[in-house]
Amino acid sequence: MSGLPVRPDAPAVMSRGLTFLFAVAGGAAVGNLYWAQPLLDFVAADLHSPTALAGWLVTATQIGYAAGILLIVPLGDVLDRRRLVPLMMLCATAALVACASAPSMGFLLVAIALLGVTTVAGQILAPLAGDLSDPAVRGRVVGTVISGMLTGILVSRTISGLVAGVAGWRAIFAAAAVLTVVLAVLLYRAIPRLEPKTRMPYPALIASVGRAVVHERVLRWTLVIAATGFGVFSMFWTALTFLLSGPPFHLPVTVIGLVGLAGLAGALAAQRAGRLHDRGWSLPASGVAWALTVVTFVVSAFAGHSIVLVLLVVVLLDVAIQAQNILNQTRVFAISHEARSRLNTALVAGNFVGGAIGSAAATVLWSAGGWTAISVAGAVASAFALTVWAIGRRGPLVAADTV
Repeated sequence: MSGLPVRPDAPAVMSRGLTFLFAVAGGAAVGNLYWAQPLLDFVAADLHSPTALAGWLVTATQIGYAAGILLIVPLGDVLDRRRLVPLMMLCATAALVACASAPSMGFLLVAIALLGVTTVAGQILAPLAGDLSDPAVRGRVVGTVISGMLTGILVSRTISGLVAGVAGWRAIFAAAAVLTVVLAVLLYRAIPRLEPKTRMPYPALIASVGRAVVHERVLRWTLVIAATGFGVFSMFWTALTFLLSGPPFHLPVTVIGLVGLAGLAGALAAQRAGRLHDRGWSLPASGVAWALTVVTFVVSAFAGHSIVLVLLVVVLLDVAIQAQNILNQTRVFAISHEARSRLNTALVAGNFVGGAIGSAAATVLWSAGGWTAISVAGAVASAFALTVWAIGRRGPLVAADTV
């Protein structure tokens, strides 16, 4: 029996226009995490700081984001999100302005950590999209919103490099601040006023995230396969930079960033995964996606000397992993209407842990065996996830899949 109460869904109000707005806002919010990544050398030189210290900008952003996910996103279950979402976006705007005007590296490290904490609007919007959708099309709507967030991740690095090359690194943070204010106003006007789904003290709210993991078998099963997916994805993209910057490719950083745009094809294709959930095919589709992931890493073992195969692997892996992301998130949202924000917190936190492990493993594996070691590890981890999927897909999971 489910450990979380299930309440009737809110009236469906998600039009195509509102879905698009949610997708753009979610993409802009998550894109804030990645503006600095391709600009570390520029920032270090401008602030007269060692490049090694600038590397901590990425870490500070991710640590801040993890804190925001754990401490702020659960509030979506107890507060009016018509106010909460714009409020968080305005807080992110203040952090972006601080980043753009940072006089020193120490100041920028603090500001960018606060940006990570506050730029969590996308993770509040995703469960809200589920709440506002008709159950018959919830997968499609949530899939569109999540695809917008994934697109934000993929294009933010490229946009950042292009803008910084023309107007300097501060310009990208200033432009992001303006965009965030505009989106905050649009969302405040577009999101309907909603009563809180539950009422409880803040400490109990945060503790209930852990209780959900303990009591919900579907959630635990999904957390394992989702974290594995994010782990192999992070491992691949971290190692891909090593591969393309060294022999035989020797590609400059700007070109390596453009290679990432090949993943857009995967993000757009994976958007349709939500429709598979709506048709009751979420579990079989997850299995197919994991099988494709295994095959992709086998192909990647032969891609070490072929840019064509590299691009093929990038597209296939993005299709497989992003499809899984959408199916996992939609399945988790089906567990309980009342606790969707907390369920999303558990899922994203698990993904964050998996991604951190994958990134760390990439460095170790690259030193030990180069691209071949990365491909073998990816295939093994994917086969493990496929096994977990096969073992856990029966029983209560089947029923939850159709909620």
